[in-house]
Amino acid sequence: MLAAFLLSVVLWSQGSPQAKSAPTFYKNILPILQERCQSCHRPGQIAPMPLVTYQQTRPFAPAIQHDVQMKMMPPWFAEPGIGHFSNDVSLTAQQVTDILAWVKAGAPVGDPHDAPPPRHWAKGWNIAEPDLVLKMPKPVTIPASGDVEYTYEIVPTHFTEDRWVRMSEFRPSSPEHVHHAVVYVRPPGSSWLKHAPVGEPFTASTLRDPEDRRDAMGTTSDLLLVYAPGSSPDEWPEGMAKFVPAGSDIVFQMHYTTNGKATSDQTGIGLVFAKETPQQRVMTLQLNQHGFLIPPGADDFRVQVEGTLPNDCTLLSFFPHMHLRGKRFEYDIVRNDGSVEPLLRVRYHFHWQLSYKLAEPRLLKAGTRLRAIAWYDNSRNNPHNPDPEATVTWGDQTWQEMMVGFFDVAVPAEMDKEKFFQRKNAPK
Repeated sequence: MLAAFLLSVVLWSQGSPQAKSAPTFYKNILPILQERCQSCHRPGQIAPMPLVTYQQTRPFAPAIQHDVQMKMMPPWFAEPGIGHFSNDVSLTAQQVTDILAWVKAGAPVGDPHDAPPPRHWAKGWNIAEPDLVLKMPKPVTIPASGDVEYTYEIVPTHFTEDRWVRMSEFRPSSPEHVHHAVVYVRPPGSSWLKHAPVGEPFTASTLRDPEDRRDAMGTTSDLLLVYAPGSSPDEWPEGMAKFVPAGSDIVFQMHYTTNGKATSDQTGIGLVFAKETPQQRVMTLQLNQHGFLIPPGADDFRVQVEGTLPNDCTLLSFFPHMHLRGKRFEYDIVRNDGSVEPLLRVRYHFHWQLSYKLAEPRLLKAGTRLRAIAWYDNSRNNPHNPDPEATVTWGDQTWQEMMVGFFDVAVPAEMDKEKFFQRKNAPK
């Protein structure tokens, strides 16, 4: 994911003659690009340029050098030394040394026979080839300017049997307009949005039924997938998957933002099913805090929320979400004696809202107290701040704020969310 969002393309000349010990593209640099960068930097993906071949990469060598030295790319914002994550794309010290030495030597190409085998990617996907792609039946029209109300579209699955989803990926057709999205599972018999149209876009304000309008702003339905710019697809460990009952609908909740260009979006999701019933069911839960007031000019405003787990579960991953004033985010375990074990600390970046997947899933006992803390910069020193004179509250739009600490857990396959929240006594 190197050198995304470059302001200009700096052409690179051959430079000085290659030193004998200088790293070469095929032997040293291409393996780094395959491992750390090509998930975004290949044709058809989010990055503005592919970095697959030498001819594609060489013109960007100076920009790559700059972004690596500044630790801008690959994007990874977790504080070192707190937690270990399987999707950590940060460069090792040796990889940084090799990249800088390669650029300094004039970006030598080396021997093509030293190249690793090309990395295989499913066409158009960062997961395995999907077993099923569910797409919104009708595109959503997005205006050139103004705020866009949360937009929904309900898609029947027509599943005749229960399905377990081991991998899923969100693919908007207009990603530059998607602020974030949540994909829900609406099981058969659910009363959620029961009068809403199926197969066409709608918003809360277009619904006639007052209960449906209220329900559009909240639900207890399972989350199949959460997406924001920079977030990774879901890929659960063997023996774990998300559950979609037979006859369910998929509900897309889309938050679009305008950028001066009118367009449309027709998002889809790719699903890879588990080959057999897994032992554990994955659920996405959240710690959120709606009741905050961020004063004008506050540059390090703290918002906190805590909750205790009602049952044993296995902690898998984190996904913090804030808006343009977001500065830092932290997840902790708070013990009964008041001591704190940090699980994740991140420098928040609105344009790269990453998920953080534990390298070793963590068993948590019922009664474990989890805490999420968010810090906000509402000062003029924040270049992304829409209005440093505003008192900021929770709200859907980008110029407002949110505080949501999503986290994923695994529980026994037969346990649904209702059973999970039937609280046990805390351990003594």
